[in-house]
Formats: sequence, structure tokens, C-alpha cells
Amino acid sequence: MIEAYRLIAQRTDVPLHLGVTEAGTTKVGTIKSAVGIGTLLAEGIGDTIRVSLTDDPVKEVEVGKEILRSLSLAARNIELIACPTCGRLEVDLFGIMKQLEEKLQGVKKPIKIAVLGCVVNGPGEASEADIGIAAGKGVAILYRKGQIIKKVKEDEIVSTILEEVEKF
Repeated sequence: MIEAYRLIAQRTDVPLHLGVTEAGTTKVGTIKSAVGIGTLLAEGIGDTIRVSLTDDPVKEVEVGKEILRSLSLAARNIELIACPTCGRLEVDLFGIMKQLEEKLQGVKKPIKIAVLGCVVNGPGEASEADIGIAAGKGVAILYRKGQIIKKVKEDEIVSTILEEVEKF
């Protein structure tokens, strides 16, 4: 797909519609679409896109939007960043992120939120976000635009972030 679009882009200036046909299930189709469509868009090839998933069409639209946002081709709404799992993880990061994804779905504010589950990398990365959390052993430090705001308990992280989003 990538090579075919590269070849046609060299030969014509007609608008090109990008899509990965038969991409597959949500997980695999998202990856294939992000790689295929994202690569071409990053090279300046493509005028419209279509993500095809074996799932609810709403998910196709969301994946397409995220591909565009990742390349700064569309305005970003909430951007959730979390650390990868490792042996230093000291809070229920999976649960926290799942709740945040659900509760912030549809919020149309360009806010970068970072939630880090350890005290090693957490403070640096959390302080770089608009709203950041660096957590460890049941407590967390809340950052707003690089400034430490307050300490919160683990079970208050989600509600605290939601309050900060409202203020933003």
C-alpha cells in the first residue's frame, strides 16, 4: 500500500484517498492503519483518509482522528500519556488510565495529561505536561504546567485530574 501510493504520488497531482483495505480487528487494524496511513501522511502524500476496522464505525473515526493528531494535522483534544509498566510501578495505573479515558472522552480541550506510576521518571515527565501526576506507594504529586500544586492520595488521582481539567 505504501509503495503503491508513493508511485502514484510521483506520477500525478490528483487528490489521493488513503486507506488500508481489510485492516482487520480493532487492535491489528489500528496498528496497520497507523503505520500505513501515518507513513504516507508524514511524507506529504494523501488528501483524505479512511480507517477500516472490523468494529463499530465510531472507532474507525477515532483512530483516524488520532492518526491525524499524532502528526499535528488535526487539533488535539485531551492527550493522555502514561508510563510503560515496569517493576517500579507503585499505583493502579491501568485502573486510573481506564477511568480517565472513560471520563474524559468527548472533552474538547487541548490538554496534555501525564500520569506516571513511579517516583523515578515520574516527576520529570509529569512536570512537562499541562497536568501531571507522579505517583508512588499510594500517593501522588500533582503538577500544573511544571509547578508542584499538591499531594493527593491514590484514590483521589482521577477526581483531582478531572477537577484540573475543569479549571483548565
